[in-house]
Amino acid sequence: MYRRILFYLILGTLLPIGLDAQPLEKHIDRVENELQQLKEQEQRLKAQLEGLKLSRIQRDLRAIGLPGEDYIMHQAMALAYSEDHEQAAWVAHIILPDIVDGEVTRTNDFREDPLVRSGTAVEADYFLKFPQADGSSQYDGFGYDRGHLAPSADFRWSETALSESYFYSNMAPQLADFNRVGWADLESTIRGYIFRHPGRQLYVVTGGILEKDLPVIERGVNGVSIPRYFYKVVLDAEAQTGIGFLMPNERLAYPLETYAVTIDEVEKQTGFDFFSNLPDKVEQLLESKLDKQTWFPEVSAGDVEPIFAPSLAAGHFNTAQAKAYMGTGNTINVCGQVVSSRYSRSGNLWLNLDKQYPNQIFSVYIRKADLVNFPFDGEKHWLNQQVCFTGVVQNMNGTPTIRIEREEEARLMEDGK
Repeated sequence: MYRRILFYLILGTLLPIGLDAQPLEKHIDRVENELQQLKEQEQRLKAQLEGLKLSRIQRDLRAIGLPGEDYIMHQAMALAYSEDHEQAAWVAHIILPDIVDGEVTRTNDFREDPLVRSGTAVEADYFLKFPQADGSSQYDGFGYDRGHLAPSADFRWSETALSESYFYSNMAPQLADFNRVGWADLESTIRGYIFRHPGRQLYVVTGGILEKDLPVIERGVNGVSIPRYFYKVVLDAEAQTGIGFLMPNERLAYPLETYAVTIDEVEKQTGFDFFSNLPDKVEQLLESKLDKQTWFPEVSAGDVEPIFAPSLAAGHFNTAQAKAYMGTGNTINVCGQVVSSRYSRSGNLWLNLDKQYPNQIFSVYIRKADLVNFPFDGEKHWLNQQVCFTGVVQNMNGTPTIRIEREEEARLMEDGK
């Protein structure tokens, strides 16, 4: 009994002066209601802000100059649809700095574009799907991915924008080795520019080069054309810098920056006039200039492109070609520029050609026991030199690699091929 009395005495001292239990519950309810109202107001303001940003995208796309007058304007992108090829001739969109903090995830709500009056491609242009008794589906693919032209990840700040990216008007047939590797790398590289330059926005126009007599997906219901090449042009209007890309619809044999070209070159290949509302002098300057270092930081850090293959002598290959000989057991000559070198903890000498770690595409190593066969310090002797190495190309954790044992297996290119 004593303990119960003491408990109630303590409880009474904890209650706020002038408040009994019933008014306290009312205060809690009132605060919870206020919090709920704030949450609802926050959601309304976020929706309003999203709408305003989408309107600004439309305004800015028109202001910079679209590559044609006959186009469809969606909330987050503009496009010109080619009925003959059942895909867009071009899709223009803007990558906002908001993607840095964007958290909207993939929707995968692939669907026809309601604004294309003639109709667009459909799911049955890319594969057939058969429902199974257990609720799963069996797929019969036609050999091509539904490749995004304007990538969904560029819109992860907005549910509305990201959902629009799944219109079939924004799709084109791409081989899996291209879509999931080279094309995806390009998209990531462009987004990486935003992360390195906070607050900037990029104007991007993308499409396949739609030529006459392109092959089509034969099993598809609409006969969608299969582009042999895809293009992308990118502009940072604030910094007055831009870049273009022309890429074959296949597994890319060379590093990504190899496919970078001037915007002028893309215009020549497509017949489009990009960013036409820029002042003439500005447009001429940025569209004729190719500045890879701005878009590929690794280039400014010392990486170089593989040597132009046709310039090499018979039986000599560049670092990109070397991968095809990996594991074959053939002795070949691989030529490139030594861009980095180091001794491992075990004393072996490692050289990277054309691309530095962690982007290396070809390596050479000399065991510690064999270093006595070289009358110089190989770490310094070959650095920044174009060298041809002779040996068998091995697979070292996915990187084509040659091991050399003697000085005669390495030759400076200036000494002859």
